[in-house]
Amino acid sequence: MREPRDKTRRRFLAAAGAASTTALAGCTSILGGDGSSSDDRPTLADFRGSGEIVSDRPAPGGTSIEDLPDLEGELSIYLGGGEGGRYTTLIDLLNQYYDDFEASAQTQPSSQLANVIVDEHESGTTQADVFWSVDAGSLAYVADNDATLDLSSDATSMVADDRFVTDQWAGVAGRSRAVPYNTNQFSASEIPTSVDGIATDDQFTGSLGWAPTYGAFHGFVTAMRQLRGDDGTREWLNNMLDQNPARYDSEYATVSQGITNGEVGLGLTNHYYPILVFASDPDAPLDLAFTENDAGALVNTAGASVLDGAGDPDLAELFVRHLLSAEAQEFLATRGFAFPMIEGVEPVGPLPTIDELSPPDIDLQSLSDVQPTIELLEDVGILS
Repeated sequence: MREPRDKTRRRFLAAAGAASTTALAGCTSILGGDGSSSDDRPTLADFRGSGEIVSDRPAPGGTSIEDLPDLEGELSIYLGGGEGGRYTTLIDLLNQYYDDFEASAQTQPSSQLANVIVDEHESGTTQADVFWSVDAGSLAYVADNDATLDLSSDATSMVADDRFVTDQWAGVAGRSRAVPYNTNQFSASEIPTSVDGIATDDQFTGSLGWAPTYGAFHGFVTAMRQLRGDDGTREWLNNMLDQNPARYDSEYATVSQGITNGEVGLGLTNHYYPILVFASDPDAPLDLAFTENDAGALVNTAGASVLDGAGDPDLAELFVRHLLSAEAQEFLATRGFAFPMIEGVEPVGPLPTIDELSPPDIDLQSLSDVQPTIELLEDVGILS
């Protein structure tokens, strides 16, 4: 792949394709060890991904599971999304780690679960203890409707960046919007540093792919509405339609089917989809760019909250704290390629840190205002 021209043009090594969910050999105590294990509990090797991209990673910093109180009891989780089963795998690891703990998850899209939670709260029939959402907008919507409990400082202080935590929810896995592109069609220097350039440059006409029905895209457009208003967003959407973009069912499909196969030259997706493609095709003609200070550079987060009506609020909060443990953050960073939310855990391999990106200054709570976005997309003719 071509070399990046600056910090927003990161070359993704073929080694990223080696990162998988296989256990890392040689780590047997929870934060390292000598190859022996005193019990059958999962170790750091089980939490961490494997391959060249993680082979030189040090033991993660932060608070280890060993330093947290034990999880004991039963917990019901409303899981918004699940990231291809990775989140349920993390839940299973915590179930295995604690003999007297059992968490079960009901998985639906985050926006649907947010509406379910609010309806149950209003009727006094809350059915879950924790809401684990893939986006801050759904978390904010539930919190705005008084369906969550305040988190203690024991939980909120674990999150390193105040942008990704409130009194009502804590971010657990960050993600950035990005511009994956086919390196056989474009070079790094040809990718604009703004989404406006993508929407207006003639060289991209007929070469764009997007997934306008996808929740992450709706969050991106909602961020744009907050930054430039409905009229400015409408103008951008109409310009994009003039580019005749190809439609895909998901942003992963935009990358794996569209860009990698050469159907289109570039797209608008979350940052981790290109790395996931490398997991199955290390030789894919694919690279990744980031825009600057606009909605295309939005950094969002998956997060968790304790629901008002939880059967055991203390256990529910302790579970949230476990999602912010060193082991869980290492899991999310090396298996899902997310941006860690705690100090002491770095993004994988070639990924920049959040501090090296140029995200817009936006309150993630505002991303709960999705309905006007849907209406705008319908009015423009992108959604029917």
